[in-house]
Amino acid sequence: MNHPYASLFRELCARWVSRARSLAANAGAKARRLVRAALHGVRHPTRRGIALAVAAVPLFSLAYTLALVPFTPRLGDIRKARVDRPALILSADGNLLAEFKPVNREWVTLNQISPHVMDALIATEDHRFYEHHGIDLQRVAAAALHTFTGSRQGGSTITQQLARNLYPDEIGRAPTLTRKLKEAITALKIESVYSKDQILETYLNTVPFLYNAYGVEMAARTYFGKPAADLDVLESATLVGMLKANSAYNPVLNPERALERRNTVLAQMVKFGKLSPRAYAWLKRQPIDVNFEPQSEQVGAAPHFAAQLRRWLTAWADRNGYNIYSDGLVVRTTIDSRLQAMAAQAVAWQTSQLQSIANGAWNERTGCWPGNALFQSFIRQTAEYRTARDTGLPDQTAIRKLATDASFVDGLCHGKTQVEAGFVAMDPRNGDIKAWVGSRDFHDEPFDHVQQARRQPGSTFKAFVYGAAFADGAQPGDTIVDRNVAIPLKGTAVWKPTDPEPPTGRPMSLRDALAFSRNRVTAQLMQREGPAKVAALARAMGVRESPLDPVPSLALGTSPVTLREMVSAYCTIANRGAYVEPRMVTRIEDRNGNVLADFPAARMEQALPAAAALKLVDVMRDVVNRGTGSDIRTRFGIHVDVAGKTGTTQDGTDSWFILIHPQLVAGAWVGFDDARVTLRNDYWGEGAHSALPVVGAFYDMALRARVIDAHAQLAPATNPSHSGHARAHHHFLFWRF
Repeated sequence: MNHPYASLFRELCARWVSRARSLAANAGAKARRLVRAALHGVRHPTRRGIALAVAAVPLFSLAYTLALVPFTPRLGDIRKARVDRPALILSADGNLLAEFKPVNREWVTLNQISPHVMDALIATEDHRFYEHHGIDLQRVAAAALHTFTGSRQGGSTITQQLARNLYPDEIGRAPTLTRKLKEAITALKIESVYSKDQILETYLNTVPFLYNAYGVEMAARTYFGKPAADLDVLESATLVGMLKANSAYNPVLNPERALERRNTVLAQMVKFGKLSPRAYAWLKRQPIDVNFEPQSEQVGAAPHFAAQLRRWLTAWADRNGYNIYSDGLVVRTTIDSRLQAMAAQAVAWQTSQLQSIANGAWNERTGCWPGNALFQSFIRQTAEYRTARDTGLPDQTAIRKLATDASFVDGLCHGKTQVEAGFVAMDPRNGDIKAWVGSRDFHDEPFDHVQQARRQPGSTFKAFVYGAAFADGAQPGDTIVDRNVAIPLKGTAVWKPTDPEPPTGRPMSLRDALAFSRNRVTAQLMQREGPAKVAALARAMGVRESPLDPVPSLALGTSPVTLREMVSAYCTIANRGAYVEPRMVTRIEDRNGNVLADFPAARMEQALPAAAALKLVDVMRDVVNRGTGSDIRTRFGIHVDVAGKTGTTQDGTDSWFILIHPQLVAGAWVGFDDARVTLRNDYWGEGAHSALPVVGAFYDMALRARVIDAHAQLAPATNPSHSGHARAHHHFLFWRF
């Protein structure tokens, strides 16, 4: 360093280092002296030292306890915790779709609970409940004495137990002094906020009873098939007995231990004057009479939609300081309850028809038998197979052993061959989601085939290829020769797309190629436009979450996407090329009706030139007028202005159909969760015969109910001879629910 102040800087640094060393040495010497003094005080105690030590213990304990106060729940949180005010999810037409509860619980007041429950609870868990203020000092002392003598005993009051139930994360259950202090602090806070009756009510509504039953009301229904108000003294004692250990004293799993524990509770009731000795003598000889029926949560009319909304709402509430379980939020959604019911009915009807076909194709004599290599692979994926192999059985021996178990084979076959479906409908003008059905049955299959499942879209993806061509100036009447093509890929690979029909060798118009879903012509059009351009257009139009592989085969829908993305992109077509982000929620209010947040429709983004979108709509009209989607007209008698596209992937694994109306765009996917399973029938595997009926039935109901306008027009037809739309006339339908 050549700076003129360099030497001065070095000298100052040296002084600072020397001073720091000196201070450290002095501090070390002082510490050593303090340690020596402390050790000397321990070896040679004085009266003054003993007095100071004794005085320091409570002072230290008090200081430590006060230090824990900020790490316990706040009074404001405790006030909220007592009352269940779950977020209410409403449809656009004001009907309740769901309630967002933290657990499967039905909150009831004390006058809705049998008095036998309160008597049994107080006699067993906390007989001085009405005398203390959250901490029973007598019980704490007794528990400490028993612990020191080697017989550990609990000293928690009902209020302390409530503190653990309400705040398991903040307090925990570890047997440490810190946990007990935090529990005691929280109990004192609870007592300062709630009355004794409110504490009892909250406790009885928050205790868990296994089988996803929380609170005494759900427990009464689960174990005895009745409301909590109707529980008799034996049933009340049984449930209170479970509080010590849910599993150990479960009357379903361990009836003998449950009976013993129940009688202990009854004895406690006698001891504290809640039951006469004469009654006890008779009651203790009675068996436990269980009427076991697990209580399932109410899923509502749109459970998959609600599940997606819960995730979104939780994030919104966290950002804005609300709790979706206790603040009584009212969420107004875009779902139309009438259309939602129609969608659910259409999915149930069509999947039921297809299931009968699947059952015939996959039975013990065809698909579900151990000689089938595919079914053997299903067996190898099971826990039972892994267990058999762990015992040392060879592969084929394990398979043969499991194949002799009829219940195992039936269960595996049933699980693998259940026809599944997804359906979603949106308003193309504002992106509002009007109906959402994620599977046949939410209880059996909570997996969402609208938002979560990514499947190959097949020929429904061709709309983006033709949209890109029309954006580049192509016309529906332009032709490409229908011939065999070989498209080189990376390396030495070659892609040779085929069609069910042999090539004609003649020119085919783009209109006819899309109407009849010709793969060879579409592949040549893809070569002309380029995979990257088509992929970019698909993303701009709405396929914005799933990755798209920009390869030639993308034209036939080889990149997996979600149904929600595809229907959103088709909304862009109906909206004259303008993309609008899908919307689930329009407004959030508090429980008094005050608006907390508004969510207007997203701004439109022009993804496809309007002229190109109009051409695409007109060509897609021909799909339903005379092409692969003509069942919309001939079978379902829908003669309003609509356009659409079918889609089927290799071997009929995935079946799609999406239909466009000026006010509503709806799409359906039908298939199996395991892509190796198909309907094993080319006819039924096609989108026109599996997915189209879901959409056709839905639109027929919507038009009959006049939920959508039968006279609405997509756009003027450029080829009137091929249109045949805009008539609100329905033919007789050859289908029924």
